Amino acid sequence: MLVFASSDKGGTGRSVTSCNIAFHLAQRSDVAYVDFDFGSPTSGAIFEVPKAERGVDRDGLHSYFTDGVSDPQSLNVWQQTSRQSLRGSNVRAGRLVFFPGDKGGAEFGATREIQQRCVELFTRLDSEFKVVVVDLSAGRSAALTMALMATAQPSMRGITARWLVFHRWTHQHIIAANGLVYGDRGLLSVGRSVGHDYDALLDAIRFVQVAVPNLKEHNPGQSAAQATWLHTCDEELRKLAVHNGLGRSRVLGATPVEPMLQWREQIIAESDVSAKIANPGTVASFRDLSVRLTDDAVWEGM
Repeated sequence: MLVFASSDKGGTGRSVTSCNIAFHLAQRSDVAYVDFDFGSPTSGAIFEVPKAERGVDRDGLHSYFTDGVSDPQSLNVWQQTSRQSLRGSNVRAGRLVFFPGDKGGAEFGATREIQQRCVELFTRLDSEFKVVVVDLSAGRSAALTMALMATAQPSMRGITARWLVFHRWTHQHIIAANGLVYGDRGLLSVGRSVGHDYDALLDAIRFVQVAVPNLKEHNPGQSAAQATWLHTCDEELRKLAVHNGLGRSRVLGATPVEPMLQWREQIIAESDVSAKIANPGTVASFRDLSVRLTDDAVWEGM
């Protein structure tokens, strides 16, 4: 299964949420994480792999597509991470293999040769891993177009591809997410132009709401007026989401506001919850997203 992580704006939490989903998927299956954010390949920093915090010096994904490298570099996260708690707690887990970008990389156009290399990469990874998470750069990027073109090829029609669109729980981000999916030159429009069936592609897209406040919990430092205002805003945002095609039936799940991630974008492990650094609800939301992402019955029922 190929899973494409997209967002219309930067700062949505796309990469850190995707990395955490991959972490939970890898507790039970072999998972590949592919950094297609060619201009800013920083997923290695989230996995805490020192040699790939800003991409690798050679043979990264940019080199694979533009310089004819036969095999892009791959890193076993359990072995390469500098974070001991991730190493020690995953002895019995599946593999989590990270494919980084290149330092100093940039966006590039999809020539016929590059497009064929993309198809070959996706096909090979799908045959080797249970789930392949492809982190796309924000917006209507060349990486997004390249992924749409590759998955529309007849040779890939037997491979399950799912598209996640991440957005924060704000007016601006809801509008932006709508544009990325439904707008001119959006995911559906470009997808149809390169050969995707519109309805089938729409069925393969789900939204992930990031940093959603939990208004059910009482905040002792909050005034009654603030609480009322927040509930009013939340209701307005729910109506806005429905109006923009981001209603409940189109949502795979949500993550709560997490102070730990506001200060440091990283994998949140059970050890962080045990140390009372991270909130249990955040880990539960990542785990739930990983389960729902791979549950065919969940997608068929949406």
